[in-house]
Amino acid sequence: MRKPLIAGNWKMNGTKASVETLLAGVVVGAGAIQRSEVAVCPPYPFLQMAASALAGSSVRLGAQNCATTASGAFTGEVAAPMLADFGCHYVIIGHSERRAMYGEDEAILAKKLAAAAAAGLTPILCVGETLEERERGDMEQVIAAQIDGIIELCGIATFGTLELAYEPVWAIGTGKTASPAQAQEVHAFIRARLAGHDAAIAQKVRILYGGSMKGSNALELLSQPDIDGGLIGGAALNADEFLSIAKAGDAATQ
Repeated sequence: MRKPLIAGNWKMNGTKASVETLLAGVVVGAGAIQRSEVAVCPPYPFLQMAASALAGSSVRLGAQNCATTASGAFTGEVAAPMLADFGCHYVIIGHSERRAMYGEDEAILAKKLAAAAAAGLTPILCVGETLEERERGDMEQVIAAQIDGIIELCGIATFGTLELAYEPVWAIGTGKTASPAQAQEVHAFIRARLAGHDAAIAQKVRILYGGSMKGSNALELLSQPDIDGGLIGGAALNADEFLSIAKAGDAATQ
């Protein structure tokens, strides 16, 4: 059985005071989590504070994005080796907001995946469809193109060294959530798509659900056979709510 990963994506939220409180709550509560892996991905300015707060705990640190190159004249960018230097284990690559707002496509994401791997980071690669694409019946085609694009550029072996996150874009920050059956259907499709290239990698890779998971729906979602955790947005900004999802991960693996 794949160990659940519950990763909090804080997006562009937080102040020094609120982050200090949130980190303290997560660290204390994570001590009771036994079967799930817990990670938090704060905004860049809070990485040092988070690294210090998480030291000695079971909670892993991640970042929300990285540059395609390791250094250079790229004002405003943050390189993967810098993230590793601050103790990051994970980095989110290809979040739907990066794709939609900043025009990131598979060619860019492939470079970021390579940069992350070279720095020793584990990427959390996001895929998913918009509401319009789902209503057109293009969900499978869209996700297949996202996966196949990375395979063509990076090779199937890349998927053996990352985590995947399925984000139904229409369920991010909207309060809408795919039903457990809907989410499982897509997760199974993703795993089958990978299995067409390498069955062992398909069975190994963790596929997280990233569409408004919260304490009230986490257990039912995490109990699905192909849902291996959550990439948590809004609910990750409240320590108790976030930890309730991690506890659901524990319960789902009993």
